[in-house]
Amino acid sequence: MSQRTARLDELLREEISAVISRDVTDPRIGFVTVTDVEVTSDLSQAAVWVSILGSPDDQRASLAGLRRAMPYVRVKLGRLRLKTIPQLHVRQDDSAERATRLLDLIEHPVDGTESLAPVRQALPTPSGVAQGEAVLPVEPRRHRRRRSR
Repeated sequence: MSQRTARLDELLREEISAVISRDVTDPRIGFVTVTDVEVTSDLSQAAVWVSILGSPDDQRASLAGLRRAMPYVRVKLGRLRLKTIPQLHVRQDDSAERATRLLDLIEHPVDGTESLAPVRQALPTPSGVAQGEAVLPVEPRRHRRRRSR
């Protein structure tokens, strides 16, 4: 991956996340986080990886709503002034579920008689969301560039 595509991946991740949270009003879309964007080398296609909290039914509904909203999101990305805006393809990122399962296995080791089949568990939700409070986004730290002497 070149530096250009890495910068474009990060820019698209931030912008897609902003458009979804600000402009997309589909009620099916729940608590969604854009975790990564991978643009192909010719910049024509992009895989948008999302993590979705909730039950499996809620996750499927959110994923369907996101897939339906991607053409609208692509139009909104027109303000980036890129030569071509890539086609956006939504993929579900289940790494948080796998990490939760792995932590559970570490805490409660399997003795060999139990099945190692993945157990679908609901991921923990932020405490404010469970109580109906608003959750404020956390701004990433910006590092200053050092001037070369």
